[in-house]
Amino acid sequence: MQTKPFNPFIAAIWRKMAETMFVEPAEMAITPQQVVDNLQTMFGNIEGRTPFETGLSVLAAWVVLGGPVWHFAPRRFRIWRIERRLKNSRVDLFQDMARIRGIVYAGYYGHWLDAAGPDADQAAEEDANAGNPVFAAIGFTLPRHRTRAGTPDDPEIDEYSGNDLPPQVFVSEDAIPESVEVIVIGSGAGGAVAAANLADQGYEVLVIEAGPYLPSTAITPHELRMSSSLYKDGAIQTTRDRDIIVFQGRTVGGSTVINNGICLRLAREGETHPDANDVLATWQGLGAGIASDMLDSSYERIETRLGIHEIDRRLGQNNGTRMLTGWQAYRAGSADPLDQRAISGWFRKNWGAKSEDNRCISCGYCNTGCPYGRKRAMPESFLHHAALSAPRKARILAHAQVLEIGWGPRAADGRRVATSVQILLPDGRGKRIGVTKGVVVAAGTIASSNILSASGIMGTGKDISLNIACPVPALMVDPVRAWDEDQMATFIDRGDFLIESHFQPPMSMATLVPGWFGDHFQRMLNYNRLASAGVLFPADRRGTIKNGKLSFKLQEADLEVLRRALALLTKVHLAGGAQEVYPALLKGDTIEAGISDEAIDQLMRDKIREPDDVVLSSSHPHGGNAINEDPAKGVVDLDQRVHGTANVLITDASVMPSCIRVNAQLTTMAMADRVTFGRRVFG
Repeated sequence: MQTKPFNPFIAAIWRKMAETMFVEPAEMAITPQQVVDNLQTMFGNIEGRTPFETGLSVLAAWVVLGGPVWHFAPRRFRIWRIERRLKNSRVDLFQDMARIRGIVYAGYYGHWLDAAGPDADQAAEEDANAGNPVFAAIGFTLPRHRTRAGTPDDPEIDEYSGNDLPPQVFVSEDAIPESVEVIVIGSGAGGAVAAANLADQGYEVLVIEAGPYLPSTAITPHELRMSSSLYKDGAIQTTRDRDIIVFQGRTVGGSTVINNGICLRLAREGETHPDANDVLATWQGLGAGIASDMLDSSYERIETRLGIHEIDRRLGQNNGTRMLTGWQAYRAGSADPLDQRAISGWFRKNWGAKSEDNRCISCGYCNTGCPYGRKRAMPESFLHHAALSAPRKARILAHAQVLEIGWGPRAADGRRVATSVQILLPDGRGKRIGVTKGVVVAAGTIASSNILSASGIMGTGKDISLNIACPVPALMVDPVRAWDEDQMATFIDRGDFLIESHFQPPMSMATLVPGWFGDHFQRMLNYNRLASAGVLFPADRRGTIKNGKLSFKLQEADLEVLRRALALLTKVHLAGGAQEVYPALLKGDTIEAGISDEAIDQLMRDKIREPDDVVLSSSHPHGGNAINEDPAKGVVDLDQRVHGTANVLITDASVMPSCIRVNAQLTTMAMADRVTFGRRVFG
């Protein structure tokens, strides 16, 4: 039976929000009560305190709006009060409350009709939603119902489960070993690569992952269910001040399961702006000299294993191509040297060779797990190898949270020696697993910092960097159908920031499209005419972990980069023929064709005065346990071994000493490979 995390009182508030945030209820494709039911389903799937804390947030917003007075007032009054106290407020707390509307949008556009019968498969689920009223209203078609050309370059949409992990690679709760040689904490980009390399060397490896495993047969286009199953905190995790949404995977494979497979090196000719920050030189200056030739060798091994290549043009034929066309039109009239030297092109991704049976079929659902088994994320690649092909097969313990590392007697040279890890199972039981060789920590920037801190390691969770994203959809004259392709296909490296084409299925896109009330509703009715891209800018060493959560403060210099980036992307959309552009400003402003470049620049200066004025997110937290040859300045040494320990290694993005400015997946893998490939890490 589905848990209902919201009591009748909180549910009544959600219902009133649903009656207010769209249009008159009679004009909605589903009822406000159905929106509430969808939210009950979503939050019932999320573990931890997030449902309770979200309920408190909506209650607080209800009180601020006027409580019973607001609740029982006519809709026009409720809208007026929301506009006055949330939408147009300059009070940080009220601006944070305004973000609740995104949850309400998710409850509407994430609507899903359950297939009949307990054994209904994925195809039956999609068939049951062929008449989904929300999808029909916005003109969206589920992947299996789309018309394809039927040529080798445009394959039919069907499921490929050949790379799913079989049950025998998983350790059940009643068969957890008392002791193993090596424990790898985390199964994402850094943990999976380390596990595969160590298993290849003959180590007995146990990979422990806090989230569950979902094979391709359990992943569907049901966004509401997938986001609440695969993401930490159901994809609504934020920084402490709620200014930035932080997306992180919580599943076997980590964030590689819910990302777009983008594989960018720190620097690569023809891919990186010539004036961009030299990241390795920055690291060298910080005391973290990493040999570029060793890193390049690791890049090459990873790229070969994953079949990384530039994606096919068919995967970005609508939205991706449109962004590049607008960019070329804009750059032709720009005198800015950064524009003229900018690099643009098509992403390289880990989708495997183009001839493989599991090649990408451009369903557009990368960010909620590939429903068709076509992605080469960690479960389908490095974990698959470690558990099924390595000389000594690794095992995986899913849905178990590591709390701390236990220590035994010190080594002869005084270094601490890890001898166990303490885990917590979903039912609240704890267990300590012995370690005879060593521990690899790769749980991600936030979780790794918390585990190390709980284990008595000093100096963790400092100088955390984010690549911060901000979306800019645009209304085009003709249909785009941006949802019928790879979510992210093309990029522009402008030097001080990147621009990336992206588009999402209905629920996720609704949370990215700015606007309020009828304006937002109308923009979503124009779903088929929307093009979209986003900016990605580096915020270097601004964050720390406080009481287990990320505190991150943007500076004025960061906001200035954001203003320039949003202004430029707006101009690119308009140069590409957009009628209207909707930068992700809290108030949902519309920029219409015909506006001057100077007026766009001024608008961004006027509208963006603090982070609360825009919708910001990040999928790339890194740092916190930085590499440094000096133990007083970093947590790990140049080989990523925790200072003062004999057998604890960190292989995730938390070791990166400064912001790397590009998508972090490939570099995380390469850094893990650099310190685990071909060497006896633990003797």
